[in-house]
Amino acid sequence: MFLSKLMRALREALYLLGRPARRARARRGLVIQAYRGCGTQERALLIGRVFRQSSGRTARGSWDLWGNIRDVARRLMRRSVAGARVRGSFHGTRTTVETDADGYFHLEISPASPLPPGRLWHTIDLALEGPEGAEAVADVFIPPAQARFAIISDIDDTVMHTGVANKVAMMWRLFVQDAESRTAFPGVSVLYRAFHAGPSGQEANPMLYVSRAPWGIYDILDTFFRRHRIPVGPILFLREWGITWKNPLPRRAEDHKRDVIERMMGLYGDLPFILIGDSGQHDPEVYAEVVSRHRDRVLAVYIRDVSPRRPMRASEIGRIGEEIRAAGSHLVLAPDTVTMAEHACARGWVSDDTVEAVRRRIASLPHRGSRLPEDHPGPMSDTAARQPGQREYDRTAVPEDHI
Repeated sequence: MFLSKLMRALREALYLLGRPARRARARRGLVIQAYRGCGTQERALLIGRVFRQSSGRTARGSWDLWGNIRDVARRLMRRSVAGARVRGSFHGTRTTVETDADGYFHLEISPASPLPPGRLWHTIDLALEGPEGAEAVADVFIPPAQARFAIISDIDDTVMHTGVANKVAMMWRLFVQDAESRTAFPGVSVLYRAFHAGPSGQEANPMLYVSRAPWGIYDILDTFFRRHRIPVGPILFLREWGITWKNPLPRRAEDHKRDVIERMMGLYGDLPFILIGDSGQHDPEVYAEVVSRHRDRVLAVYIRDVSPRRPMRASEIGRIGEEIRAAGSHLVLAPDTVTMAEHACARGWVSDDTVEAVRRRIASLPHRGSRLPEDHPGPMSDTAARQPGQREYDRTAVPEDHI
């Protein structure tokens, strides 16, 4: 019985890990992989990668063990293409950028004509210049005029349990568990949908997710977000660890989160922000620096308390909270999602029924932190169910072959 379950888990994990290789559209072995971007009516930002991948027959399903092993091997043997020229086309504008040493490119492009009204997701056409030209389509989220604020949320130990404070547990969950076996914090999907919808249910506020994990697990995180109905897309900003046989340890990226936040605050210069993180590592310290530089633009800092048995850490966060209050914002150290929802509801950032919807969602789970039916609609407010961003994303669902 145990062996049967183990083999099934292995097949499912291999099928998920090999999915990027199956989805990649290779032309003469070259692939453009575009990650979902974000932007405004004036400009859009996008990250992608160019690599070589061998062709061959792909797995026919999770039961196809050898096919999945081949797909995983093709993914592991991808070779980054440095110096490739990628052309982006977006509503009458063409811009060309070059990939870096790891094969990644950062595209910033401004449309020459007004964007179609009534849409949250727009597309950018990508093409590789030269005789081996590959093509791809990227999806970009652009909020409507009625958006009131933007959310920047950490992922690890904020949205999902990864145990960042426990390195062994984090690495196990990050690279061994698949998306469906990862656990979302109870109620987080309901709260995030409420933030995205706003009190009117029609705001479609930008949801921006930050992680220090490598781009290599983007597909797993994407599956996790879809599985748990966490809005909107999602938009993920990760980093390249630069792991090679010669350099098996990831590169240091202490300023990664800070840099991403600064870029997003510059992009959405007319919106205030809500920052969400956890107490396990450096989120309070990073967010405090952001508040000190942008005093009038940070509505609140929510810190999920994942280290309740560390009184020294609680004392440190208390001191940081005083600094943030002195700078004109406030920090909420939250033991659970309900605490965040209560604070946000009291300030009019979410609908009035959000707190009760979060409570009902948590109560509907078999036990706290269970393997989650967070993807099941469960009890939620009518406002959250009507929120336009999720409807738009469901309707324009980013095609599987875009990724």
